[in-house]
This record gives sequence, structure tokens and C-alpha cells, in this order.
Amino acid sequence: MKRKHFLSSLVPLAATFTAVARGKSSFDPDSPVIIPPYLKPGYTVGICCAAGHISLEEIQPAVNKLKEWGFNSRIGDTVGKKDFTYGGTDAERVADVQQMLNDKSIDAILFARGGYGGVRIIDQLDFKKFKKDPKWIIGFSDATVFHSHINENFRVATIHSKMCNSFPDDWSKAEPVQQESIESIKKCLTGEKMKYLFTPNEKNKTGLAVGELVGGNLKTLESLAGSQSDIHTKDKILFVEDTGEYLYSIDRMFWNLKRSGKLENLKGLIIGGFKIKPDDEGDIFGKTLEEIVLEKVAGYDYPVCFDFPVGHQKNNVALKCGALHTLGVHLNECRLSEA
Repeated sequence: MKRKHFLSSLVPLAATFTAVARGKSSFDPDSPVIIPPYLKPGYTVGICCAAGHISLEEIQPAVNKLKEWGFNSRIGDTVGKKDFTYGGTDAERVADVQQMLNDKSIDAILFARGGYGGVRIIDQLDFKKFKKDPKWIIGFSDATVFHSHINENFRVATIHSKMCNSFPDDWSKAEPVQQESIESIKKCLTGEKMKYLFTPNEKNKTGLAVGELVGGNLKTLESLAGSQSDIHTKDKILFVEDTGEYLYSIDRMFWNLKRSGKLENLKGLIIGGFKIKPDDEGDIFGKTLEEIVLEKVAGYDYPVCFDFPVGHQKNNVALKCGALHTLGVHLNECRLSEA
């Protein structure tokens, strides 16, 4: 073999060794998903900041609720730290998340809040011990980076749900939908089979689907396209939500899903909450959210449901990403249930 050809062949090999060393590996996307151990009274939930900053005082309502559920809390070093918008520097957040991934006495990791920052640290984390002893990773919005990355690389289920900054200071004054959403986290963590019944939207596409549930924040999913954290959607039920985006931007993101093939071979599509920015005066986009979505899925024969209770809103139920689910979209009701 010529020297230059030999050296060039070492480049992808070296990349493979580096990936394996950090706990990453190629996998069969159809391989079974690993369900981490469910929590029992006395188990410990670690709380840390992988993205935005938050104070110890602000997470106290979540700590109180975890205690009420029978769980212990372990507060990470990043809680109370601030580096501009982040809960500490990249290095501090890497160290905190890594410690919780490695610590066998921590049974689940609840991200304190979203914001931005997960993508800055995800490739610096070593998941080797997590692969051997998987635990629940909990959060939404920016935490979509972790849901997607873990599903893609390790086939371990995670929980898409509210985080500490969504727990009310006074539980008695919280709206029922907020209370139910937070209580659904406990149900996920303790092994209840999740089941949600919700009112149908007249724009829904009816049908029945069974598949692995994947998804999260649409903008974050778009930003992960082509990376090692990009998700496979073939034969899966995809859910998406977003906030603070213009309609034209949402249209662009759905074109990204379509052109990258992520909409083609789905089993079902779930559209959660979308807080949409008003169009600028004199620059009206001209399509509704429903019209944007239905245009992209025209010709595909799978159920599509709008207004699912997930997203940047009080009614944001916990979902087990990676677990097998059944989606039934009917004229009189819609149902998503863990298989």
C-alpha cells in the first residue's frame, strides 16, 4: 500500500477509536431501546445546569416536590453559578453533568432549566459509564440535544418533561394542567405506563400508528441535522414543539425535515405547542401552522395530530423518548399511550 493511501486510511479509523473512547458507538437503529431502572422511594435525583443559569432558591419548589414523592435530591455545582447566560462555564457544566452521569448513587438527572448550551458540551461528555449503568435524563427544550444524542448513540430511553424552573412556588395556586404535567414526571420515573387523551383538531389526519417515540424542540432538532446527535425517524412517531419563531421560520424548519427525509417514513407525527411570533407588518407569511405541516406531509399515509399538550406551556406532559407508543387519531378523540 502506498504511504499516502495508508495514512489517509488511518483518519477515519482514528475517528472511530476516538468515538468509542468517549462512549459513542455505531448501532442498529432498529435495536431495542434500553429502559433505565425506574425509581423507588429513597432513590436520588441529581439537579444540574447543562444550559442556562438558575439559583438555588428557584429550584427549591422542585426539590420540595421530589421530597414529597419520596426521592432525595443532589444539587449540582452548577446551580447558582452564572457565566453570562449559562449556568457556569462550559468546563464547569461539563464537569457537573459528567459527575452525575458517573455517580452510581444518582438514579436520574433532572436539568434545572433550558435556555441554550447543551450543544456546546455534548461532545465533551463521556458516556461509557452511563452505557453500563443507564439512568433517566429529564428535561425539554435545549435538553432535546441530550434526548436526540442519547437515542442516536446509546439507544437509552429518556424523559421529555418540565424542568425545575416550571415547578410553581405555591402548589395550591397552580392550575390543574400545570399540576398534572408535573405529576406526570413522577409517573414516568416510577414506571407507570403513560396514557394521554386529548381533544382532536379538525385539521388532524386520522389513523393509527405504533412506533418508538422521538422528538423535541424543532429548532434544536434542525440544528442537530447532519451531526452525531441527529435522530433517525424511520418507522417512528415524531413529536415537535417550539416557541418564539415566525411562521416563515417554522415553514423553513419543516422543509428541512422533509428534504432530509425525516417525514417520509414516519409512523405518525405529533405537533405540540407552538408559540408563534406575529408576522411583521406588511410581511405576512400567509399560511397557518396547520397548513405549513399538512403541505409537507401531503402524500404520506400516517396520522398527524395537532395541539398535543407538550411544549413551552403549562400543559406540558412528560413523554418517554425511545419507548414504544401507540398513537390513535380519530374524529372524536386522540390518544397517545405507551405500549
